[in-house]
Amino acid sequence: MRKVALGSLILFAAVLSGCGYNTFQTQDEQVKSAWSEVLNQYQRRADLIPNLVNTVKGYAAQEQAVLLGVTQARSKVGSIQATPELINNPEAFAKFQAAQGELSSALSRLMVVSENYPQLKSDQNFRDLQAQLEGTENRITVARNRYIQSVQNYNVSVRSFPNNLTAMVFGYKPKPNFTVENEAAISKPPSVDFGSTPAAPATPAAPANPAPAK
Repeated sequence: MRKVALGSLILFAAVLSGCGYNTFQTQDEQVKSAWSEVLNQYQRRADLIPNLVNTVKGYAAQEQAVLLGVTQARSKVGSIQATPELINNPEAFAKFQAAQGELSSALSRLMVVSENYPQLKSDQNFRDLQAQLEGTENRITVARNRYIQSVQNYNVSVRSFPNNLTAMVFGYKPKPNFTVENEAAISKPPSVDFGSTPAAPATPAAPANPAPAK
């Protein structure tokens, strides 16, 4: 009996291995690891915001709408529980992505406003924060790219025959992924240094009055 049971167990293990079960295990762990890095970099950005807002407020307190927009967007991001289960819930994942997108837009507006304050732009603390933000945006892009690729690999396995049969038996489902309106944006981090505001074109001088006719 023991030999029969052992033989059945070995056969069962071989079947699982051949039908993609081990692949799902590996790829699922890769997705979780990539997701953890995405969250790590988004948290890094969120941690920079209070100091950034306070620094800008010191020179541009009148920009209340922009400053409030960043603060509220950060608060909205923080209210979303980014648990591991989120990557298996398309609706929750979409809300998370939308909240992060709102925060990115709010930060972009803040950086544009800073161009109007030369003293702020020359402040060393602000320049350091700006550099850290730019570096963090780059890291976010890299982390998102890795997550996108790992989810793509996993989803292909889930949908491919005969692995899809194993997926149905063990409850493996396609995972939601990041989406962008412009696919090129996946590989290009958002800019946080908008350079100098272009000077307004000079107003052409009015033509001289012609001499009165004699």
